[in-house]
Amino acid sequence: MIASVPTDTWITLLVVAASMACLVSNRFAAEIVLVGALSCLLLLGVLDTGEALAGFANPGLATVAVLYVVVAGLVDTGAVQVFGTRLLGRPRSLAGAQARLMAPVMGLSAFLNNTPVVAMLVPVVEEWCRRHRLSVSKFMLPLSYAAIFGGCCTLIGTSTNLIVHGLVLERTTLGPMGFFEIAAVGLPVALAGFCFVLLTQRWLLPERIPPLQLADSAREYTIEFLLAGGSPLVGKTIERAGLRHLPGVFLSDIWRDGNVLVAVPPTEVLRAEDRLVFVGAVNSVVELVRQPGLVPVTDNLYDLATPRSNRQLIEVVISASCPMVGQTIRAARFRSHYEAVIIAAAHNGARIAGRIGDIVLHPGDTLLLEARPAFVQQNQHNRDFLLIHPLQGDAVPRHERAWLAAAILLAMVAVATAGWLSLLEAALLAGGLMLLTQCTTAASARASIDWSVLVVIGASLGLGTAMQVSGAAQLLASTGLQLVGQQPWLALLVIYALTSAMTEVITNNAAAVLMFPIAQAAAEALGVSLWPFIAVLMLAASASFATPIGYQTNLMVYGPGGYRFTDYLRIGLPLNIVLGLVTVGLAPFIWPFR
Repeated sequence: MIASVPTDTWITLLVVAASMACLVSNRFAAEIVLVGALSCLLLLGVLDTGEALAGFANPGLATVAVLYVVVAGLVDTGAVQVFGTRLLGRPRSLAGAQARLMAPVMGLSAFLNNTPVVAMLVPVVEEWCRRHRLSVSKFMLPLSYAAIFGGCCTLIGTSTNLIVHGLVLERTTLGPMGFFEIAAVGLPVALAGFCFVLLTQRWLLPERIPPLQLADSAREYTIEFLLAGGSPLVGKTIERAGLRHLPGVFLSDIWRDGNVLVAVPPTEVLRAEDRLVFVGAVNSVVELVRQPGLVPVTDNLYDLATPRSNRQLIEVVISASCPMVGQTIRAARFRSHYEAVIIAAAHNGARIAGRIGDIVLHPGDTLLLEARPAFVQQNQHNRDFLLIHPLQGDAVPRHERAWLAAAILLAMVAVATAGWLSLLEAALLAGGLMLLTQCTTAASARASIDWSVLVVIGASLGLGTAMQVSGAAQLLASTGLQLVGQQPWLALLVIYALTSAMTEVITNNAAAVLMFPIAQAAAEALGVSLWPFIAVLMLAASASFATPIGYQTNLMVYGPGGYRFTDYLRIGLPLNIVLGLVTVGLAPFIWPFR
C-alpha cells in the first residue's frame, strides 16, 4: 500500500504538514509560510507554473480585492459608522454585543455571498470596538463564523451548496433539492454554532488586542462642535444621540443662546445651533470629527479653498517663535497664514476650559488641524512648529455622499443576487462607481487593500490544487473509509470528518468536489440512500472553523482580529466536533438511509 503511493503524494503531504506546523508555531507570517510552501511544491515538480499561480488569478481572490475598494467608499463617506451604530448600538455585555452582531449576519448570509457581507462589516466592527473600548478579537471570529452558519441554511447560502447540488443533478437521478430543504439540518446547525460561540467565548476566544487604555498623561484636547439645523442629532437627548459615556472624551458644556449649560444631564434635548464643547484624547476627538451631524467650530472652517472631503487631520506643536503665540485662536487668523484651520487644542496635555475660539495659544500647545495633505510637506521645515504629525487614515469623511455609497453597495448586492452579473463583475462596477462619484479616492482605495490577505488566499488555493493533482486528498479519503466497514452511521461520520478536514487545508469547493464521488461510492456500497450523505457533504464542506486558510472569511478577519493560528484551533476544533455531531445525528432522520 505504502509502496504504491506516488512520490508527489508524499511530497505534498509533507509540505502541507510542515506549513501547518509553521503556522501553528506563529513564528512566521502566514503569507511567508504559504508562499514558501507553494514555492517548494513548484520547485519539486508537484505543480507546474500555471497550477502554482492559478490561485492568484482566481475570481474569488479578485472579488475580495475589489471589495476592499467598495468598503473604502463606505468608510470614507462615514456610511460605515452610521450603519455600525444602528446595527450594534451601545453594548451592555460582551455576549449581548456578539449576539447582536451574529444574528443579522446569519440572516444576510443565508441569501447573500458570505464574502461581501464580511468585507462590509470588518471596518464597521473595528470602528465600533474602538469607540467602545472593546477587544476586536472578541468579534472578528464570531463575524466570520456567523457568515458560515447562515450559509448553511439555504441552497444559495454558499457556493458549496450550489456546487454539490449541481453534482447531484449531473451525476445522479435523485432530482433537485428544495431551496430551504437543507435548512432542516442547516438551521439546527446554525443555532448550535451560535449558542456554542456565545457560551464559550469567555474561555475560547482570545483577547489579542486589549481594550484601549488611555494613559493618565494623554493630552486632552478641547474641541467645539456646532449642531446645524439639519443635523440628525437635533431633537434627541444627550443619551439617545450617543454623546454620553463616550470612551476617552466627555461633554463639558453646551453654549446655547449666549448661555452656558454645565454638568449637562443625559436627558437634555439638543437644539439647532447648540455649540457643544468636548474634552478628550486625540483618538476620541478624531472619532467625534467623523461623527455625522457634528461640525467642528472655527470662525473660518469653510473659508479654505480645499473641500473638507479633500482635507486631512494633522497634529502640530507650536514653537515659541510662532507669530500666533499670545493670541486667541479666534484672533490668530491661522487660516490666512497656513491655509489650515484649528479645530481642537491641548495645553501642556491638560484640559483647557472654555470655548475653542477663546483659547490663548502658548509655546508647546498641541493643535489639531484640518488642512490639505500638502500642508505637511510645505511646513515640515517651518520653525513655527516643533512637530508636524499627520494622522494616517483620518481624512475628513464625505458625509454628504454616505447615502450614495450605501446605494452603490445595495445595488451591487441586488445585481449579484439576481444573477444579472457575477459577484466579481458587480464588485468591479461598484468599485468604479465609488471612485467616479468621489465616495473614495484612488489613494484611499489603494491604501485600503490588504495585500497580505490576498497573498494568503492565492497561496492557499495553490496548496489546494496540489492536494488534488498529487492524489493526496484521495488517499486521505479512501484510507478513512476503509476503517468503517458496513456501518452507514460511521460512514456518514467519516465523510463529515474527512470533508471538514480537507476544507481546513484546501478550499471548501474543492473539498466538496473531491468528496462527492467518494460519498456516492460509500452509499452505493452500503446500499443506502445518498441524500443523508449529500446533506452531510454540504454542511461539512462549509464547516471550516479550525484554521484561517480553509475559508475566505476566516482569512479576512485574521489580520484585523490580531489572531494567531492556534486561536482558530482553540475554538474552531471543538466547534467542528459539536456541529459534526449535530449534522450526522440529524441527517438520517430527515433523509432516512432506507
